[in-house]
Amino acid sequence: MSKLVIGLTGGIGSGKTTVADIFATYGIDIIDADIVAREVVEPGTPALAQIAEHFGAEFILNDGNLDRTKLRHRVFANEDDKHWLNALLHPLIRNAMAQQCIAAKSPYCFLVAPLLIENGINKSVEKVLVIDVKPETQIARTVSRDNNTTEQVQKILNAQVSREERLSYADYVINNDDCSIEALKEQVELLHREFLKLVVG
Repeated sequence: MSKLVIGLTGGIGSGKTTVADIFATYGIDIIDADIVAREVVEPGTPALAQIAEHFGAEFILNDGNLDRTKLRHRVFANEDDKHWLNALLHPLIRNAMAQQCIAAKSPYCFLVAPLLIENGINKSVEKVLVIDVKPETQIARTVSRDNNTTEQVQKILNAQVSREERLSYADYVINNDDCSIEALKEQVELLHREFLKLVVG
């Protein structure tokens, strides 16, 4: 088990995955909430069966997987459906993430969650690392990456905590605005050394 669990978060388009991937090159275990969220609704899981029963069989693709896009549109448009889905999935995701943190072998590990603050996951980690970018950068990156409209991205931003509030929870910050991959790697290396000191110290 890792001696230190660090929550890694940032708004959409901030570069969380890129940063986590760089830390992974140092042999650091990464527990990713998005990956866990997909695992708990894989074909054959009780959660997927409950979703099909609640929303209808049309939310399951021909290959047996969840139609995530269709479900996302549904819950964004209906607050009751969103609450029902969160009540089903959040405990499963939390439990799976906790198990993976216990199984982590690296000196410290990361729990990567876009909604670390919003869902209160920050309470179950020892430190919080925020990947910070300007809202304009988030919108530009996400529009080009996901083929979304500016309005769609703005809606996602509005559903997340503000940049200021997220930073108020941060023990450490990586600035990823107009940042080259080399500059990003330098910031990661400095923090990696810092985290190892905390673990050894």
